[in-house]
Amino acid sequence: MMLVLRTTDRPAGPAPVLPVLPAGTDPLLQLEYETQPPSGPGATRCLTHPRELALRGIPVMCTACRARRDWLLINHGRNVWIVCRCSNQWLEPEISRADFDALIAIPDGTTYPSVAQGLAALGFDGAFAGTYLD
Repeated sequence: MMLVLRTTDRPAGPAPVLPVLPAGTDPLLQLEYETQPPSGPGATRCLTHPRELALRGIPVMCTACRARRDWLLINHGRNVWIVCRCSNQWLEPEISRADFDALIAIPDGTTYPSVAQGLAALGFDGAFAGTYLD
């Protein structure tokens, strides 16, 4: 899966390719492999954060719509992006992967085929711009 997010001008390398089981593999093993949650360096994880978010005591605010809460945090590798309901997104270097892991309360979640489909399913594709969902 290739992560496509608007980031800074710094170029990013392609995501590592996850291993694929050979075609002649046992169907039950293939099903078990396909139903496991994504993990490893190529996995992209998302976390909704409905409350306000403060980094070093400064509240996070969307530069496009001025929203102050109801964020989606996306983790890929060492990077964490913040996405607003208006679909504005930015790389946030103040949030580390360890910080992201500390926010995860439930390890299980829904797996989406792509980041774009996950954004649409969670309502962060701009459809709910200007709306706080509680």
